[in-house]
Amino acid sequence: MLTSISRLGERARGHDHTWTVAIYSVASVVGGLTTGLLLGALGRLLPLGHRPLWAAAVCATAVLLDVSGQVPTIRRQVDEDWLSRYRRWVYATGFGWQLGTGVSTVITSGAVYAWLGLVALQRSLGAALLVGALFGLVRAGPLLLLRADTPAALRAAAASIADRSRPAATATVVLLAFGSAVLVLT
Repeated sequence: MLTSISRLGERARGHDHTWTVAIYSVASVVGGLTTGLLLGALGRLLPLGHRPLWAAAVCATAVLLDVSGQVPTIRRQVDEDWLSRYRRWVYATGFGWQLGTGVSTVITSGAVYAWLGLVALQRSLGAALLVGALFGLVRAGPLLLLRADTPAALRAAAASIADRSRPAATATVVLLAFGSAVLVLT
């Protein structure tokens, strides 16, 4: 999807890439806000004591999911046919919102479940909304940062992202394990 809403793809469709990315990014933040709102409301209903221990358990579970390679997910991606079927604002909004929610497409890391669990453990709806908005913004980040404007640059950018996925996954597991340990000790 990242390479589909590129400068090249948008130019081929006769669209201004900047506007498409802006629509996508706003929709991604709204998707994160949607998840934050739902989980924040749920969190206010949870009668859990010792929230740091629950948070540690959430982080530890995410580590186990990642280390085992058994991250539960749905087998659904955004529909790339939308690019040719719908107007720009429809596909940019649809792609952004779906990816911003964090749960409506393939989940590749236990860290997504960790943020879902940690947001639900918040007592503050405002904090849940803030974290959701930040999650949506981070999900929009790769598209915001993609600057490839030739086919070779686009292939190189996609390869670079693929090359960084393993080190990023390792860093995520280390940070979650560290977070779990800190939470247990508090």
